[in-house]
Amino acid sequence: MSRIGKMPIDIPKGVDVKIEEGNKVTVKGPKGTMEQTFSSDMLIKIEENQVIIERPSDLKRHKAFHGLTRSLLNNMVVGVSEGFEKKLEINGVGYRAQLQGTNLLLSLGYSHPIEMIPPKGITVEVPAQTQIIVKGYDKQAVGEFAAEIRAKRKPEPYLGKGVKYADEKIRRKEGKTGSV
Repeated sequence: MSRIGKMPIDIPKGVDVKIEEGNKVTVKGPKGTMEQTFSSDMLIKIEENQVIIERPSDLKRHKAFHGLTRSLLNNMVVGVSEGFEKKLEINGVGYRAQLQGTNLLLSLGYSHPIEMIPPKGITVEVPAQTQIIVKGYDKQAVGEFAAEIRAKRKPEPYLGKGVKYADEKIRRKEGKTGSV
């Protein structure tokens, strides 16, 4: 049995979970509303303020969908109740970020500033010129937008300049040495 799939998902107060025909699940909470259709093979039910996912057989396909369905549903419940966030740091002389309305304006050493428009449901905060916080209720959208920001100037291994995740470690390389 799937270790992840067999764990029940607790439904916090203020979150409403509805399961419709065809395994279409709608989750409403204080941060927003999410809906997704899951594999019709999985048995999704609500019992005593918990969501339980069961699989019909031990086929390899059913085992794979069991854990996946539970993880996606858990991310939906956590997202609409607490939300997700990714923190990014900018390193480099003259590299900075600022907000212009809701848009993010990045100066990353190019001849022009880069303007990024966050997708619906995503908010961006810039507490300092070298820090960016991406927040939202959809874990996939938060991670994707943070990855797009990082891709504008990936950290390089020689000087460590660029945009990196706050918890990311950059392996530094030694530069060239002169011959004697």
